[in-house]
Amino acid sequence: MVHNQYLRPGGEDVVFEQERHLLERSGHEVVVYYRNNTEVDSYSGLKRLVLVQKAVWAHDTWRDFGELLRRERPDVVHIHNTWVMVSPSIYAACREAGVPVVQTLHNYRLFCPAGTFFRDGGICKECVDHGLWRSVLHGCYRDSRPTTAAMALVLAVHRLAGTWATGIECYIALSQFSRNVFVEAGLPADKIFVKPNFVHPDPGMSMEQGDYALFTGRLSPEKRVSTILAAWARLRDRIPLLIAGGGPERIYLEEEVARRGLTDIRFLGQLPRNEVIKVMQGARFLIFSSALYENFPVTIAESLACGIPIICSRIGAMQEIVEDGRTGLHFRAGDAEDLAEKIDWAWNHSESMRLMGQECRREFEAKYTAETNYPLLMEIYQRAVTGHRQQSKYPENRAADVHV
Repeated sequence: MVHNQYLRPGGEDVVFEQERHLLERSGHEVVVYYRNNTEVDSYSGLKRLVLVQKAVWAHDTWRDFGELLRRERPDVVHIHNTWVMVSPSIYAACREAGVPVVQTLHNYRLFCPAGTFFRDGGICKECVDHGLWRSVLHGCYRDSRPTTAAMALVLAVHRLAGTWATGIECYIALSQFSRNVFVEAGLPADKIFVKPNFVHPDPGMSMEQGDYALFTGRLSPEKRVSTILAAWARLRDRIPLLIAGGGPERIYLEEEVARRGLTDIRFLGQLPRNEVIKVMQGARFLIFSSALYENFPVTIAESLACGIPIICSRIGAMQEIVEDGRTGLHFRAGDAEDLAEKIDWAWNHSESMRLMGQECRREFEAKYTAETNYPLLMEIYQRAVTGHRQQSKYPENRAADVHV
């Protein structure tokens, strides 16, 4: 299993660890190759220019991972993230060692340098429709044209090299919606399989009738916490709201709460995952206000496990995962008035929300436990191994003519 952790830990890290533990508990031998972008701190001044070259092709990764493969002789390599220290050179090491590769698509970075399909407050697919240069023009990744250009270069080089088309046997999409997006963008449909995230250990269903609403997640523009604050102003600040998480918008959001005179909103800051679960179990409902094409937020899976209904934006995979009127309520993304109406209804219909909570728990037990996830993962691994053997036996059938 391969993972490159970002500077800010997030859902991808949780999923990686959960899948690793799932495999180990099921009796598999798991070898981890792990890098962390804190390594970037050791590159200063002009040396940072080397990072661009490493992002395209990290020779140390190719060498070290090739040695690891020869020593361990794994059946399959499962890659989660390669940006930036691992780099796509790892796919070449796997190909040279004759080991099949499975890639989880946690975000949209193969087609969008920012990884989000989000720009200037809305969904953007210009890089799919017009080319990667559009991202450089807008400075989409970290609001920096040079940094975005580096990411776009990585994608362009490996598209030309056929890495995404021939270096990966199976892709894992986290929802049917995201699978459709990837197919539309150009990934081979016959290689993409849907396997959602799961929650382990099982936190258990909350037995309380919660006495507050909850938002938990990264405080950044695309998560649209500002929409929640605008909704609270319409609700006349009569429902307690807890906000758990950190991010670049926290100071702005705290100032906005003060400016609007909202006294029933409390910021909890960044909490450990076990503390987030405790806070979640005391909530009447979760608010997920993101305006992104989310793949499968771990927060939503945890809320289902706790039996907490979700009020979420009607956009992307969220409208697929949360069934309107059964496991939660939908509102128009970015529409504070519509959100306020849904929150007001949920707060004043406690029995309906209690029944929705029971449906949330049923949904979790049917789809998002470790036990239901394991056979899905095994089937994908088997497909990767079988497909790799067939391509090795008949190399002329390799999908060299697939352009991504």
